[in-house]
Amino acid sequence: MPSVLIVDSESAQRRSLSLALRLEGYRVALATSADEVKHHLDDTQGYDVVMVDLMIPELNGLDLAREIRHGFPRARIILTSAYPLSQRQLERTECGAIGFVPKPYELDEVSRYLRSKLTAAA
Repeated sequence: MPSVLIVDSESAQRRSLSLALRLEGYRVALATSADEVKHHLDDTQGYDVVMVDLMIPELNGLDLAREIRHGFPRARIILTSAYPLSQRQLERTECGAIGFVPKPYELDEVSRYLRSKLTAAA
């Protein structure tokens, strides 16, 4: 069962995405801060994908993605935001993200997108 850690400070966004992904068969964990992310990633189970919102408190999403990449190099990171991010901009972030999902979430599209990224990485 693929696993996803969703990092988003907006509870409605976390809940809706979490519910949709669970219904699709994903194991889902939620985090609202950098400290919670580190706690989850220290867990021995690990995650197939970490979805990081660019606008989280304490530490911006890009910096958090860089920390994840540095501390957990096997983690696959997907950035999310209400603000569009082109493929070129994503590459320039140099945070190791494998993709970008815009908000508001189109839940069916997110599930398909995750499957494609997980299949490509396998």
